[in-house]
Amino acid sequence: MRTCALIGGNGSVDWFCCPDFDSPSVFGAILDDKKGGYFKIAPLLDAPPVQRQVYWPDTNVLITRFLAENGVAEVIDFMPVASPLRPHHHTELIRRVNCVRGVVPFFMECYPAFNYARDKHRVEINENGAAFISDNLGLQLSTDILLEQHEGGVLGAFVLNEGQSSTFSIGVMGDDTVDYHPPSERESSALFEETVSYWRNWLSQCTYKGRWREKVERSALVLKLLTYEPTGAIIAAPTCSLPEELGGVRNWDYRYTWIRDAAFTLYALLRIGFTNEASQFMHWLEAQIDPFDGDWSNIQILYGIDGRRSLDEVTLDHLDGYRGSKPVRIGNGAYDQLQLDIYGELMDSVYLFNRYVSPYPSTSGPNSAR
Repeated sequence: MRTCALIGGNGSVDWFCCPDFDSPSVFGAILDDKKGGYFKIAPLLDAPPVQRQVYWPDTNVLITRFLAENGVAEVIDFMPVASPLRPHHHTELIRRVNCVRGVVPFFMECYPAFNYARDKHRVEINENGAAFISDNLGLQLSTDILLEQHEGGVLGAFVLNEGQSSTFSIGVMGDDTVDYHPPSERESSALFEETVSYWRNWLSQCTYKGRWREKVERSALVLKLLTYEPTGAIIAAPTCSLPEELGGVRNWDYRYTWIRDAAFTLYALLRIGFTNEASQFMHWLEAQIDPFDGDWSNIQILYGIDGRRSLDEVTLDHLDGYRGSKPVRIGNGAYDQLQLDIYGELMDSVYLFNRYVSPYPSTSGPNSAR
């Protein structure tokens, strides 16, 4: 887990930061539906279809269904996890389009807007689809449908008969030797099964057997999505600048690690059997303390997912905000606030680790006691 995508019931990717949770957005229509950028795949029907979204059971694989009199279609979205089939999987979003019933025409629109719609980019149609290249980042959209360049994005249309499917992938361009070919139907199915197996194997660790088990397990799956695999940090939310109330100004960036929030997340995961995430988080926490010779008095209330301490706040005046809620902010100026409850949450994390995983390393014990 390094990032995630938010997808609307209309089949549009409206929030996607890459390569990491706290990287600048490439699709940010959730904060400005005109400038923010989006990647939409939806059926082109005579009448607006009924839209439904569900998760594939026991996974974080999202299904968006479109139901109409003349056809039923679905878009299955997932991000491969630790996939040997796709070497650039860490930031790759797979979108598999299926025709369930009838004959369904589809349209596809992909309009990235790099760096919160601040950076210009060029579009290059290639044999695998299209590349979107800015000064600091490149995206490859891989597909076998015919694409048409339009302004800063691409358009495409295709028709699927009952039982047919088409697969799209989009991800960060890296090594030029990587083959960004569109996943074949066989490869797409293998990636899907691989991802489903990963989530189900992870969820099988859950020890909760009480009431509302399905709700508890769904919550655990969401919390797992908030963990940053390279460091073990746990973010408060994958979004920034969504308002506390519509039209209000309390619009903050929560793509960082609050010691307080992470302690609560840790408690929830530990109580239902997920100890590995706790171990990773404690290693991350130790890494923040080590530079100060174990002196916990220097700990901040929040950090970047890579441990950086300075998270200067910036206002993006060119974006309209979620449903007109301004200002749009990135960064979080609370990083240098003094909040004394942080030590309680810190001790709580150590206590929970001691109780549910293993004794906290004795080398840290004296500092904890102080």
